[in-house]
This record gives sequence, structure tokens and C-alpha cells, in this order.
Amino acid sequence: MIKSEKKLKELTEIFNKDNNILINDTIGLLRDEQSFEGVIGLLTSLYDKTDDFLIRKTIEGFMNDLKDQSACNEVIKEIRKHWKPQTISMLVSSCWQSGLDYSDFSADFARTFLETDYVTAIECLTVIEESVHELNRAKKDEIIKMIKGSTVSPVIEKKVLTLELISILER
Repeated sequence: MIKSEKKLKELTEIFNKDNNILINDTIGLLRDEQSFEGVIGLLTSLYDKTDDFLIRKTIEGFMNDLKDQSACNEVIKEIRKHWKPQTISMLVSSCWQSGLDYSDFSADFARTFLETDYVTAIECLTVIEESVHELNRAKKDEIIKMIKGSTVSPVIEKKVLTLELISILER
């Protein structure tokens, strides 16, 4: 990922305009450019604050199609923030849909699994399941210990999901 304060400033100005067609077209054009630092945070912020269905779908598509492995750090940074639940769910979903390797962040996904709603927990489980083959036994055991030691009491449907996640990690 490259750094470009100029591009971020230009995007911020466009995203702050009240012109959804321009905003949507600009997001579409980002797909053809080399990814740069800050764009994921900017898109996440826009996704979180907009109610425009088309803009949200365009951002989802952009995130799902990420192919730059270096974008993973920025995506995780955004997942750790306090966004609306549907924004966190979109970010986590994009992790498994993009096909990028998020195995280094499995503990983050386990934490998010514990702290979020059922739908987002399913997305987290999917990301972990997709990358579990990249984890060594010690890392898997560390995550299992974290899950079992969690003070977050899951609702009944998440209890079954939690057992499934532990089962995946025990393989």
C-alpha cells in the first residue's frame, strides 16, 4: 500500500459532499487504482454514517474484492474500532470473502466473536475456519483458552456457535 495524503484529502472532500452519485462513482473508480493507506478507514467511516443502500453495497463490493495482503492491517484496525454492529459485520465478512490471509489476526476475530452479535460471530467463525490450517497448535490453544476464559456470557444461540468454534480450533 502506498501513502497519499493528497488522495485521502480529495476523497474526504468528495465523501463530505451531498452528492451520492459522485460518491458512488468515486468508490467505483478506487477499484482501478493502486490501494493506498487510509482508504479503508475512510470507506468504513462513510459506510458507518450513510444510509444510502447503493453506496453501502459499493463499499461492500470494494472491501470483498480487496487483493492487497497489506490491506489486512488496516481492515483489522477498523474492526477494533467502535463502529455500528452492521459496519463491523461488513468488515469481518469482507475478510473471508476477499480470500486474503487473516490467520495472523485469529485472536482478534475470536475477541470480536465473543463481543458481537450472532451474525457477526458467524462471520468471525468463518474467517477463523478459513485460516485455521495456518495456525500452529500453540496459537490454537491460546485462542481456545481465551474463549473459555472469557467473561462475556453468550446468549444461548451463541453458546452452540462457541462450541463449534472451539471444535474447529481443536482439530
